[in-house]
Amino acid sequence: MKKLLGSITIVALCVAVLAPRARAQDPGKEVLKIQLPKPMFVGTPKNIHTPNLEMVTGRPRGPFMVPAGTVLLSAGSPVAASDKEPVIGEVAFVTDGKKSGEDGYYVELGPALQWVQIDLGKSQELHAILAWHYHSQARVYRDVVVQVSDDKDFIGGVTTVFNSDHDNTSGLGAGKDKEYIETFDGKLFDPKGVKARYVRLYSGGNTSNDMNHYVEVEVYGIPAK
Repeated sequence: MKKLLGSITIVALCVAVLAPRARAQDPGKEVLKIQLPKPMFVGTPKNIHTPNLEMVTGRPRGPFMVPAGTVLLSAGSPVAASDKEPVIGEVAFVTDGKKSGEDGYYVELGPALQWVQIDLGKSQELHAILAWHYHSQARVYRDVVVQVSDDKDFIGGVTTVFNSDHDNTSGLGAGKDKEYIETFDGKLFDPKGVKARYVRLYSGGNTSNDMNHYVEVEVYGIPAK
């Protein structure tokens, strides 16, 4: 009996160890390939104070799995913004494929709540959204909300993918997601396969100033047939 129980225990342990590996090699899934820009600062920031900040680990983001056939949908897509006259740069910078943290690669929108919106041309199955607001300096952007819809005015059929506005300053609803520090890794939002044509990203200033910035936004998914 003891030998039998011992054998059962060993088998159970083997299953527990191998199960995560089997899930990681899920057929039909692949690691999302992301081209990252050059880091502009190193080390873990110490001087950012916010009550809703995610834990800072200092480690890079791990691999993100997506369905096979997932591609970049947003390259060169038209971009609109709530601020019709950006302070610096052009809204087209948001999808131009250039992610450098240096001056000349970002668009600066005015203070308070602002948004940029990407038109993918048709409703498509979305599996990853990456955003680089500004990464030459460690900072936190306030009230970050990411929504998708087939309605360009975002009145109906809106799905919220991410919301770090914990006190509903934006009026879009109180969110439960954590604020995060900008780095060259960008922030990855998971739309979980929802279908949509338009992607809208909100923010309401940051911990360095009241302005809103975007270096690049990438939307990945399965192209509509």
